[in-house]
Amino acid sequence: MKQLDVQIMGQSYLLGCPEGGDARLLDAVEKVDAAMCKIRDAGKIKARDRIAVLAALNLAFELSELEVNTLKASRSSPSTSAASGSGTLQHGAEQPQLASLLQRLDTALGVDGRLL
Repeated sequence: MKQLDVQIMGQSYLLGCPEGGDARLLDAVEKVDAAMCKIRDAGKIKARDRIAVLAALNLAFELSELEVNTLKASRSSPSTSAASGSGTLQHGAEQPQLASLLQRLDTALGVDGRLL
């Protein structure tokens, strides 16, 4: 497993990355960084741990909405269900992905649950 040095909200993190997963991990880092910076820039919350939790909740909610919309689309279009392996999320496929993202967040937060 290789390691990538990334920046989230101006702070460096060394993340483990499976071979061939560089682009996906960097995309995830970009999304997390953008979500956290947006919350920080709103000016209402200053603590990194609270910003991280809110960003994680926002991203998990967006993932949940994507799942609901994908399921609705696959139920309303019979041709979509025949091609469900080509780019749409399958029911249940997002749960391991969400669990993995939450595990990475826990690892990044460390023992005391803070990004500071």
